[in-house]
Amino acid sequence: MDPHIKKVYVPMTETAFYILLCLRWENHGYGILQQTQQMTGGEIRLSPGTLYGSLFKMEKDGLIEFVREEEKRRLYRLTGLGEELLVLEKKRIARLYRNMQEAT
Repeated sequence: MDPHIKKVYVPMTETAFYILLCLRWENHGYGILQQTQQMTGGEIRLSPGTLYGSLFKMEKDGLIEFVREEEKRRLYRLTGLGEELLVLEKKRIARLYRNMQEAT
């Protein structure tokens, strides 16, 4: 993995985390917004500007890829690099949780 990509994305922002999590299967921007709200019980509401700016950057960085357009919606999915970063973040969060449990 490119050290620059790792430095930029780990630790991950909640926005980046939920975008990658939602793109394990093909999805579009509005679907990501809805799925994130559902998963977080409405606690996290991504703004369209933030979402689409992040999608553009993630596609440029090779974390996600454009699949096709369907009914004027652009569908994306994770690349191998995006999956690798999501796994790293999962391990980081698990470590944080484990450390918190041990400290209490």
